[in-house]
Amino acid sequence: MRLLKSIALLSVLALFGGNSSRVMAQISIGVTIGPEPVCPYGYFDYAPYNCAPYGYYGPDWFINGVFIGAGPWFHGPKGFAGHVDNRYDPRHGYKGPLPGRGEQPFSQFHGNEARDGKGHTAKADHDPGTEHSAGYSGGGHPGEHR
Repeated sequence: MRLLKSIALLSVLALFGGNSSRVMAQISIGVTIGPEPVCPYGYFDYAPYNCAPYGYYGPDWFINGVFIGAGPWFHGPKGFAGHVDNRYDPRHGYKGPLPGRGEQPFSQFHGNEARDGKGHTAKADHDPGTEHSAGYSGGGHPGEHR
């Protein structure tokens, strides 16, 4: 048995050993994400990055009316945690229509979960009722930086 193990080990070493005349195979893995989705009220922070309905993201997710991004296109500050209303998330059973157009920005926002923009729940350092921005107010394109 010991002889068989030795032969097997020598065979492996000979096959993958330092023979410089052999060309070793290279393995390369690349992931192309593509451009940031263009969605009027932002997009979910998980693949396939579908557009989120109005009211999913709270005001902290917008700077001057522009969505700060989520997932691989997240452009928020380090340690960011902003509130969402996960009742509008299909993973939490949302199957309804988008909230009605013409509603006042975030008049119906009821944050019940904080997220970090990279697909994870997080602990926010503030209550959702104290979010300071006016939220999405139109103009520009989501993901556009000014």
